[in-house]
Amino acid sequence: MTKCKICRAEFVKRSMTHKSCSPECAEIFGREQTKKQVAKKEREETKVRKEKLKGRRDYIREAKTAMHAYVRARDAGKQCISCDTWLPVESKLGGGLDAGHFRSVGSAKHLEFDERNVHGQCKHCNQYLAGNALEYRKGLIKRFNAEFVEGLENDNEPRKLTIDDLKEIKNKYREKLKSLSRANG
Repeated sequence: MTKCKICRAEFVKRSMTHKSCSPECAEIFGREQTKKQVAKKEREETKVRKEKLKGRRDYIREAKTAMHAYVRARDAGKQCISCDTWLPVESKLGGGLDAGHFRSVGSAKHLEFDERNVHGQCKHCNQYLAGNALEYRKGLIKRFNAEFVEGLENDNEPRKLTIDDLKEIKNKYREKLKSLSRANG
């Protein structure tokens, strides 16, 4: 015995596709299924229209969000690059750590998506001390070396990212975040 999808009365199924107890219930079930299919098609069309309306800034925002999520996950549990306080291991957005840039996006836009330039930083250093640049530099030298920092400081080659590049960056960091999550269990 199976329950009817519409009136919940019990009936004996005659086939795998038999979903209702009577022709009346079958008609109602068919209309509901059609409504669901139409709604799904409308959602898909809306998604396509929204994608077409996206501008360059939208793609930059999406790529930045994906990269920063990866950096926060990568550096969670490590020390702040600037002040050596231990960063919290939190998975929620807006937690206790930021993805701070050594060379600010305002002064070095071409390094915005360069992993060498972005590290886990406590909110205090990143937001209230404007990045705590001097200590950030010392932290980079301590974590890597002086040549690394000099290479980053001397990297002034402009990069013009296309929308396809931004999509690729977003997908790359989403994939890196997934593999990092799988590795951490």
